Amino acid sequence: VATRAIRRAGVEALSFGSHIFRHSAATGLLRQGASLQVIGEVLRHRSIDTTALYAKVDIGLLQQVIRPWPGATSC
Repeated sequence: VATRAIRRAGVEALSFGSHIFRHSAATGLLRQGASLQVIGEVLRHRSIDTTALYAKVDIGLLQQVIRPWPGATSC
């Protein structure tokens, strides 16, 4: 059901199963400043390691806040 709905909506994603909703929820919570512990509780995980798999690092967001290494020269 989830796969059909995601494809019908025209969403471009690497996977189309129901787990995309869990990953989206984890990413949204992470962006709002929630801790991995809180995200794990929402997703009902027993292990923080499992939660870490869902809360992938957002490279685009990191690029917005990155700072040059102290003393480094730019190329």
